[in-house]
Amino acid sequence: MPHRFLVKDIAFQAGLSTATVDRVLNGRTGVRGQTAVRVDAAVHELERQESNLARGGKTFVVDVVIEAPERFSSEVRTAFEREAGTFYPDMFRMRFQSAEVIAEDVFVRFLDRIRLRGSHGVVVKARDTAGIVEAVRTLVATGIPVVTLVTDLPGSNRMAYTGMNNGAAGSTAAYLIAQTLGYEGGRVLATLSSSNFHGEEQRVDGFRATMARISPHVLVTDISEGFGRDIATGELVGKALALQPDICAVYSAGGGNRSILHAFDDANRKCRVFVAHDLDADNRSLLAEERINYVLHHDLRQDVRTIYRHLLGRNHGVRTTDAVLSQIVVVTPFNMTGGGESN
Repeated sequence: MPHRFLVKDIAFQAGLSTATVDRVLNGRTGVRGQTAVRVDAAVHELERQESNLARGGKTFVVDVVIEAPERFSSEVRTAFEREAGTFYPDMFRMRFQSAEVIAEDVFVRFLDRIRLRGSHGVVVKARDTAGIVEAVRTLVATGIPVVTLVTDLPGSNRMAYTGMNNGAAGSTAAYLIAQTLGYEGGRVLATLSSSNFHGEEQRVDGFRATMARISPHVLVTDISEGFGRDIATGELVGKALALQPDICAVYSAGGGNRSILHAFDDANRKCRVFVAHDLDADNRSLLAEERINYVLHHDLRQDVRTIYRHLLGRNHGVRTTDAVLSQIVVVTPFNMTGGGESN
């Protein structure tokens, strides 16, 4: 592919070795198609950066590392890309690393590589484990600011958390479900992708506490470790339904909602009310079909703008606040908007 940039600059942007980039640029064999796409995207990003520099702005490199299903990580990527040029004349360029499940040691290696090659800031959505927290602390100690997205890492010395108030979101879900179930009782299935995601734990803790207060006759059972993946989540829900014949509602704090509904269908069971998170493509479709009742939504683009402000302030030596949280919006089949640019 034609280019005018140094191999090391392309490698830095793509997050690849110079040897791998050289193989791609020279059309050698043994290169995966996905790798070639990353190199091509890096060249285009460098061209955009060059244009930005010509107008007198500064370019900041931000690394985004996310453990989440593709349906969510793609929404995050879109939000970052759409907001990258909104702080004219400064510009952000991103390096993304995402997967549905990232083992703790692999996540730590990702952060260590970022530390070694340098970055103006790191955004993470990660499980709250000792190894990841320590890796974040090491990044911060070397002068690289870290912002957590959607789920926090307490004790990591991160610069800021961005996202909704997860405890309040769980309480909102409890209120919505209690209004439907009334005084008839029943059992709610609360699903987490993993109990190690601090944000999801906060959601379910808030849900349990509020449900116990406003509707103590409604019981709560939770399941986790499906990581939002359809097959694994569906199997966990199927087992829960077999064990608990009184489950009649769902609070999905961790995703995999089509598989949850399929498990109810397979068991010939009715879900009276379903509250989910994230206004992604799947949930917009399920809302339109009226298979789920409510989605607790917050604007990812607002989160990204907040992240950029934190990182700009840090790199320009200006102090920023840590107190900006996203507004929680209750979306129904009747007030849903399209777009795919928020979560």
